[in-house]
Amino acid sequence: MKDFTQKYLPHLIVLTLFIIVSLFYFSPVLQGKQILQSDIVQYTGMAKQHNDYREATGEESYWTNSAFGGMPTYQLGAQYPHNYIKQLDRTLRFLPRPADYLFLYFIGFYILLLVLKVDYKLAALGALGFGFSTYLIIILGGGHNAKAHAIAYMPLVLAGIFLVFQKKYLWGFILFSLAMALEISANHFQMTYYLLILVLVVGIVYLMDAFKNKELPHFFKAVGLMVAGVIIAVGLNATNILATQEYAAESTRGQSELTITPDGAPKDNTQGLSKEYITEYSYGLVETFNLFIPRFMGGGNVEDVGTDSATYDFLMKRGLSPAQASDFVTAVPTYWGQQPIVAAPAYIGAVILFLSILGVFLLKGKHKRWLIAGSLVALFLSWGKNAEFLTNLFIDYFPLYDKFRAVSSIQVIIELCMPILAVLGLQKLISSKIDQKEKIKALKYSGGILGVLCLLFLFFKNSLFSFSGVNDGYYIQAYGQEFMDAIKEDRKSIFIEDTLRSLGLVIVAGTTLYLYLINKLNQNALVLIMGVLIIFDLVSVDKRYVNNDNFVTTRQMNTPFQQTQADAEISKDKTHFRVYDLSSNPFGSGRASYFHNALGGYHAAKPGRIQDLYDFYLEKGSLEVFNMFNVKYLLERDDEGKVLFSENYEANGNAWFVDSVVLVDNADEEILSIAETNTKKKAIIHKEFSNLLPTTNMQVDSTAIIDLVKVRPDYLHYETDNSQEGIVVFSEVYYPYGWNAYINGKPQEHFRANYALRAMVIPPGYNKIEFKFEPEVIETGSKISLASSILFLILLIGAVFVSYRKKK
Repeated sequence: MKDFTQKYLPHLIVLTLFIIVSLFYFSPVLQGKQILQSDIVQYTGMAKQHNDYREATGEESYWTNSAFGGMPTYQLGAQYPHNYIKQLDRTLRFLPRPADYLFLYFIGFYILLLVLKVDYKLAALGALGFGFSTYLIIILGGGHNAKAHAIAYMPLVLAGIFLVFQKKYLWGFILFSLAMALEISANHFQMTYYLLILVLVVGIVYLMDAFKNKELPHFFKAVGLMVAGVIIAVGLNATNILATQEYAAESTRGQSELTITPDGAPKDNTQGLSKEYITEYSYGLVETFNLFIPRFMGGGNVEDVGTDSATYDFLMKRGLSPAQASDFVTAVPTYWGQQPIVAAPAYIGAVILFLSILGVFLLKGKHKRWLIAGSLVALFLSWGKNAEFLTNLFIDYFPLYDKFRAVSSIQVIIELCMPILAVLGLQKLISSKIDQKEKIKALKYSGGILGVLCLLFLFFKNSLFSFSGVNDGYYIQAYGQEFMDAIKEDRKSIFIEDTLRSLGLVIVAGTTLYLYLINKLNQNALVLIMGVLIIFDLVSVDKRYVNNDNFVTTRQMNTPFQQTQADAEISKDKTHFRVYDLSSNPFGSGRASYFHNALGGYHAAKPGRIQDLYDFYLEKGSLEVFNMFNVKYLLERDDEGKVLFSENYEANGNAWFVDSVVLVDNADEEILSIAETNTKKKAIIHKEFSNLLPTTNMQVDSTAIIDLVKVRPDYLHYETDNSQEGIVVFSEVYYPYGWNAYINGKPQEHFRANYALRAMVIPPGYNKIEFKFEPEVIETGSKISLASSILFLILLIGAVFVSYRKKK
């Protein structure tokens, strides 16, 4: 019992502390409230149809008709058979959201530091520093749950890697396989990709070390085990990976067949995302100092500057009432960086950064090298178009790098590495193995570097910085130069305030460490004070952007969109049709999908052909595209902001026989032909499907009819009556995988028409036509997942048995 208490009780206490801290920071969850997350609001709209279908039938539909004319639900919360790793993940996230993700941040990082042989008290301190890193909290406020999820498992993956390299092959392999499987299950492949870049850096450093120490056999054995672990992790997530890979090829992340843009110019990039889109969110070179000084560049896009601000004084002089001026200064455009939208600075903490620099001076060996190298690679890549040569190198030559946008988000690697470096540096300072003079010298250098930097910024701010933002011209035009001058004064005030704040924290932290070195503080007091400083430093910034005001009732989150009178009137129509929502951004909102089958929607990876149609036609209000997608109603706002609807009486319907075919040679002709084609009469068919067309001349049957009889998300039933063989076009999205067509119960080939719709040759007479979504990828992936789960369970039992035998 005594051994158990000494060995496990400290960790149980830390575990309990993490639970308490997670719930305390997000305390409204204890009242049954939920955090209002903008991305989750849109996701709720997009996923409502298939969630309702699951709840009503107990079955899983892998297709939804409610968004973009129809798309797979693979990235909308689809639940797969034998996905046991996801069940384990849900078990680990037992706290209410978003406290569950904060807890995962803490516990994963804590385990990593324990594997790196850090004392549990310092490991707990480091975990709090990592978990409260401002960017990691901000993404929870914005609803980037998948991103937070993937980041939370990054430390566990590293823990497994280091355990294997420590020659604890068996349990290192088990931990790595499990952590990698959980990382993949988080379903944010961009974050996982960035983690793999860091792992590559770790591997290079360890390879060099193994070569130097003549331990290459051990290195390759470790790598071999990790490769096996990745294979198992991939197998445990096989269904999700295969389904995502399949859909990605058809989405905006895949290769487009178009070689032209809507204005007729040559298309620069036909595979992956364009360089402009990838680097739209590039971190500024100077903006890097946000890591140390939170509002170095003004903080978020808008900040509350208060009533003691220059902007408030300006507004009062212009005749606004105190109430009006007070309301205005709650959202002043203080950000003066280059990025289009910034919710908050990516602040990692003045204390954490101070300890990290201390670690640079005190640490030696491979951990120091991979932490610094990994941070620098992430930093340089986060600059995007501001480090054009390196960014273009990765886009052009690194596989899959061109599939991801917002390159600034790779800074999560810095937010992972810096707290590790900080804790290892603090541990070295506490260690008796380093000479006292060396410690004091490192402390002076660390404090001196940051102190001088702060003083340089304070005294030479006007010479170094303009405090002008990319959107200032708009405000000057709208409100005048004097208004902009007042905002610049507030930007300077914020800059000075937070620079002094960081300087003060560095002085307090440095003084605390110095008092410990001269034996005025014991180790426990040191850890306690540093912990308080780190939490105060980070949480006080976090609370500026994510706090109790972000929480709403559960009902408000579960029903985020309010039905308008227009929605209610449209819902009375029980036929099958689509709605196009011009009352908001049709391709940037899930509102219409919440109530109707929409042609628009909200998704980071939209169906590629639907996005093309938007770029070429829908953005310009093309009636022909509305017609062929059976858009029966359009939503718009009047001058007073009220949502109204209008009916499109020209919509083609659910399916129709065409008189003739326009055969085209390529995708460019296919999409351009829509502009000059009456899609009710003619079908535009790519030559790749010419072998499926009738071999005889089409005989038009003016009396032919086709009716849609039954609709489910993954099933469509039509009935036709026609005297002649003919071609029917269906107002349903053509997706080349999973949709199987049947005529009178027998499989029948169907093909693409009008760039994005389905078409089929129908024999004469009465026919029952069915479309069933039967994705093979789900069946194949589920079998692989089941086999991988059984294999992993056998390996786990074997590991327990071997460990038990060794212990005996």
